Amino acid sequence: MRLLILFLGFYCSMQAQNKQLLYGFEDIPQQLLLNPGAQVNYRGYIGVPLLSNISLNIGMTGVTTFDLFAKDGIDFNQKLKAIAYSLDAQDHFAFHQQFDVFSAGFRLKTSLEKSIFVSFGMYQEANLSFYFPKDFVVLAYEGNYNNLNRRFNLSDLNVNAEVLSVFHIGVNKKINSRWNVGVRAKIYSSIAQASSTENRGFFLTEKGTGNTLNHVFNLDMKLQTSGLSAFENTTTSHKQEIFKNRMLLGGDLGMGFDIGFTYQPRPEWTIDASIQDLGFINYTKDPQNYVLDNYLEYEGINPIFPEFSSSQTAQDYWDVVSDNFVDLFQIDSTYSSYTKWRPVKLNSSLSYNYGKKVNKDCNCYDTSDSTFLNSVGTQLFFMKRPKHIQWAFSLFYYRKLLRGLQLKTTYTIDAYSSSNIGLGAATSLGPVQFYILADNLLDYQNLAKSQSVYLQFGFNYKFKNNEN
Repeated sequence: MRLLILFLGFYCSMQAQNKQLLYGFEDIPQQLLLNPGAQVNYRGYIGVPLLSNISLNIGMTGVTTFDLFAKDGIDFNQKLKAIAYSLDAQDHFAFHQQFDVFSAGFRLKTSLEKSIFVSFGMYQEANLSFYFPKDFVVLAYEGNYNNLNRRFNLSDLNVNAEVLSVFHIGVNKKINSRWNVGVRAKIYSSIAQASSTENRGFFLTEKGTGNTLNHVFNLDMKLQTSGLSAFENTTTSHKQEIFKNRMLLGGDLGMGFDIGFTYQPRPEWTIDASIQDLGFINYTKDPQNYVLDNYLEYEGINPIFPEFSSSQTAQDYWDVVSDNFVDLFQIDSTYSSYTKWRPVKLNSSLSYNYGKKVNKDCNCYDTSDSTFLNSVGTQLFFMKRPKHIQWAFSLFYYRKLLRGLQLKTTYTIDAYSSSNIGLGAATSLGPVQFYILADNLLDYQNLAKSQSVYLQFGFNYKFKNNEN
């Protein structure tokens, strides 16, 4: 029972990394982290250190915290069992946290047709992904005797957790009035990582020939960790020093890049897309691999010892049985390095712009006062998970209300909800910008009933183009 509660605790801490409110929000510089080829209508920016970009995604599929802890007179164990049986092995959960340590960007050329914008920075992020281990839970509840000839799938156990920092630099090129393209190079520095995503095999109970039941153990399981042992049996100050060193390129290193573009066939229409995290991390810092790979068929203890006539004693017989199980569950430990590919993400959108604001005095470098006031469109998001492709579809409306206030609202359908309404706002007081983005607003009156929550905010110092 405690194990099941632990599973559900992990289960309640996962959500996708979709940031539909930030994507395409051109007034916010951090949108370049989602699409390095987005349009840029300012000379430069400096993110307030540690406060320019803080985001948190939390959620779950198939269940809410309210389902488990609601005061409805139903016994807690009954609710726990009902939830366990309502979920399946494809139900998944994720946690994503990110904040910028520093970030900045500036324009190298200011000609209208050949603008080059460079952005760079460093951010820290943490990720957890977890699938509900359905067969493990059923086996714990029902046992094997009531499930003869059922294969309990060991691949249901699938979990990945990591903490890392990312150093990045991006180049955004305005080719002409229609095309913007961009690329962002990344260096990953992993602080700690653990994953068990390559589990295979099964456990099967069937009618035996020499005894009542025959148990088949076909085990092929693996747990990979890196960077964890250094934090064990050491002082707090030493742990902090290790963490700091690994954030600053002293961890397991990897490389990756993002690519993106924006295309306007006509001023009223915009098409854009991006691919993030095409890359890998090579784990070499005190890696530890735990492998369980064995096969055994066991019919239980035979009351008539088959080797009794050969002078085998009961103790001898039991020693053989015990040795078989010791060998079966013998975990092999290795210390070889391993490589993991990053989870690739895809964003794209199509928008229609209207309500153009006329400004006779605008200069050719700054289009912020001469572009359209409104934009409506659709957005798509895809992300590669270990056992499936995660997706989200959004409708959005963007509006410039005042010179220093922009709003964006979204309606999103994904695996977590079909009624996700989000709202984002960016406002400026002189060169200082503050933005805040949040979704699932309908659930804020009772967050326990929500399957996902997304919050992001930050401060920037923006250098606008020359203004009159």
